Amino acid sequence: MSRTSLWRQLFGGGEPGAAAAAAPGAEPLTLARVTEPLAENMSAIDGDFSMEGIQRLGNPVPMLVENSGDELLELWLEPFGQDYWLRPGEQFTVTSYGTWHDRPFELAHDPGQIRIWACSCFATVTFPDGTEVPGGHQRPAGKYGTQGTQAR
Repeated sequence: MSRTSLWRQLFGGGEPGAAAAAAPGAEPLTLARVTEPLAENMSAIDGDFSMEGIQRLGNPVPMLVENSGDELLELWLEPFGQDYWLRPGEQFTVTSYGTWHDRPFELAHDPGQIRIWACSCFATVTFPDGTEVPGGHQRPAGKYGTQGTQAR
């Protein structure tokens, strides 16, 4: 059975604000598909949104993200909308924790950006040595109205 991605169903196709077009035979998006894992994981996390609190949810599924290009690459993590920036040759690991419906991640790629939806609603981003990557890491000055951040 063919499916459209959760990301596409939630946010539509290429243009901002574009309506999502379901593919023939696609599983319809229901509010429960998003809210059930969120509710279950929220009660288990018990208000501790630190990296350690998220890791206590268990069920870790890591995904390596590498910038194999020659320009800065933005990694955008949803559902909380956090940005991380990889220089050429850099790698981060995005790890989903907790429960989800049928897969831990949805991924979309545009030039200069990778968008990852953590279907459990809880994920961490780490450097290869396992330390947490701070949100906004290496964000270019002026992007999203900010001054930019320093490299590690």
